[in-house]
Amino acid sequence: MARASASRLIAVAALALSSPVLARDYGQLGPTMRVIEPDLLAAIEQRLLAAKASGRLDAMQKQLVTRTTEKVKRPPPVAGITAAKDLRSWTYDPTITVASDIFDHKGNLIIPAGRKVNPLDTVGLRQSLVFLDGDRPDQVAWAMKSTTQLNAKLILTSGSPFALMKARQRRFFFDQGGKLTAKFGIRHTPAVVEQAGRVLKITELVPPPVTDKVPPKESAS
Repeated sequence: MARASASRLIAVAALALSSPVLARDYGQLGPTMRVIEPDLLAAIEQRLLAAKASGRLDAMQKQLVTRTTEKVKRPPPVAGITAAKDLRSWTYDPTITVASDIFDHKGNLIIPAGRKVNPLDTVGLRQSLVFLDGDRPDQVAWAMKSTTQLNAKLILTSGSPFALMKARQRRFFFDQGGKLTAKFGIRHTPAVVEQAGRVLKITELVPPPVTDKVPPKESAS
């Protein structure tokens, strides 16, 4: 009798496990569709082709060339630089501490880590650095009269170096991004940087008023 009951329980359990009641269909929640991602490169190519066909691509290229040329001829002025109203002077020590050992090409130790190195001990500042506002005629006139091509390098914080080179027949540079003025702590122009032993001496000064006009070019006869 017990054997029959056990057999009956096993049959009921097997029937329950194989019953389709355990797998229920909950229906369709919404429409489904295949996900299609467009090819990004193909989309860009199509846009470029359309822009070229309409002439917009050529116009965009010309605008880019024009903007780039204008930036080269007249870089953005260095922010925060104003005309000097008072005489101010200080020194800048270029000494650095070497962070890690420096070796030559043969593996010989040249400079150990932790040593202090002053680049002026090896290479001196051959020319004074003169920072000026190229849009101020008084600063330009003062720089032209008080410096020469050999003893000073003229560096603009504003203005067009190309226009001044053409008018003054002198080489002008530009402090791109204000990196040099920031390094030396210059806030006003004109400013002069010159070597004084193992340090650099920086001076912001007020130039005397100078009446200076660019001589007219002689016409070819």
